[in-house]
Amino acid sequence: MKIDKIKKLNNSKYKITFKDGSFITVYEDIILDYNLLYKSDIDDSLLKEIDVANIYYESYNKALKYVLTKMRSTYEVEVYLEKFDLKESDRKKIINKLKQINLLNDTLYASAFISDKINLSNDGPKKIKHKLLNKKIDEAIIDSELSKYSDSIFIEKINKIISKTKNTKYSNYVFKQKINMYLINLGYESRLINSILNDIESDTSQLVKKEYDKLYKKLSKKYSDEKLKYEIKARLYKKGYSMEEINNIKE
Repeated sequence: MKIDKIKKLNNSKYKITFKDGSFITVYEDIILDYNLLYKSDIDDSLLKEIDVANIYYESYNKALKYVLTKMRSTYEVEVYLEKFDLKESDRKKIINKLKQINLLNDTLYASAFISDKINLSNDGPKKIKHKLLNKKIDEAIIDSELSKYSDSIFIEKINKIISKTKNTKYSNYVFKQKINMYLINLGYESRLINSILNDIESDTSQLVKKEYDKLYKKLSKKYSDEKLKYEIKARLYKKGYSMEEINNIKE
């Protein structure tokens, strides 16, 4: 096919128009790779090569835009590139090229991800690690980056979470169990949770009195005197109230 003219377009692209009026749009890299500025015609074999190369550069530029829009992990880019009609070797080539220019760096990604989660969410270290493992970040990288944060940071986060959680219906025991499970699900370590919960006691006098009154009204129809007191205390104990909380009830 005889080349009629080559015109530079925006976005590092060129339009090659042939004598028969047909045209192709290629990236600047292809113009340079194949010395197209100095060729007068393109045969079918070369045109197929250019088409394949154009897909590569198209995919590379989309991947470049993908990582510039938001920081990505290597795995995320690998998944993104699977949507394009690329050879495995070309996908690896794009990944390596992005790594060479430091736009793809799993250590930097993990560092930024951990910082965001610690400062902008309630996630604990175990949950953060789990999320990064799902993004195929190397475990050694994750552990190294998490180790930069001391226990005091996570203890402060745990205290803030607990301070916003008010006990309106449970015994101290049940309340602590629920907070404990909530914090474990958020990814905090049991040793840190327990060190804080052991020192927390909320005033449950009104709660236990309310439960006592409800049980008294219900059970007094069946029991009386010491038997009634015994049944009420037994049921309060089953609800998680300590004997100290129960014995402090003002009847």
